[in-house]
Amino acid sequence: MCTAAIIAGGEARRLNGRVKGTLPFGTTSLVERQIAVLRAITEKLLIITNNESAYTGLGIPVINDEIPGSGAIGGIYTALVHATVDPVLVVACDMPFVNEPFLRLLVSADRSADVTIPKTANGYEPMCACYSRRCASRLRQQINNGALKIQELLPHLRVREVGVDEIAPHDPSGLLFSNVNTPDDYARALQHLDSGHSMLSSPELPRK
Repeated sequence: MCTAAIIAGGEARRLNGRVKGTLPFGTTSLVERQIAVLRAITEKLLIITNNESAYTGLGIPVINDEIPGSGAIGGIYTALVHATVDPVLVVACDMPFVNEPFLRLLVSADRSADVTIPKTANGYEPMCACYSRRCASRLRQQINNGALKIQELLPHLRVREVGVDEIAPHDPSGLLFSNVNTPDDYARALQHLDSGHSMLSSPELPRK
């Protein structure tokens, strides 16, 4: 068992203010797709956001950021504070290609670690990672100090890196950590959806 938290904050300036998680994605939306994947792993789901009204009606708790303006690290902190079960699986709402087998790997890789985090050739992926609730106080200290990069947290914790060899079997298309920050990103994600890539190893999606 774990808690799964979808981090759905951010002002989406590069998307002209459109709410990322509610963007249409096939027969559903980005956030509904993630809910479908995460519900196959755990019943304990949360959405962390600074726009509560955008995510009502989805059947899971929606929680406002504990510390507005603190960015992604603040979203993770809020998830840890409100989670009831360890570990806390964190996924950004704008990552449409995450899949159940890889997320299960993150949850099970090392239950004793403070953080289980993927590391690719491009670096760490802190918005698709598992955190222990005991990290909350350290995160709060960083936020209070104005250190808002997750990477600054890692040297102070017991970290289990999930490397490229472990990632590769779950990412044959190289899309696993793709996210939607701009209109071009969104257009590319829809193109990949049309090619069938987003359905790799994921459960059947709910239909509207």
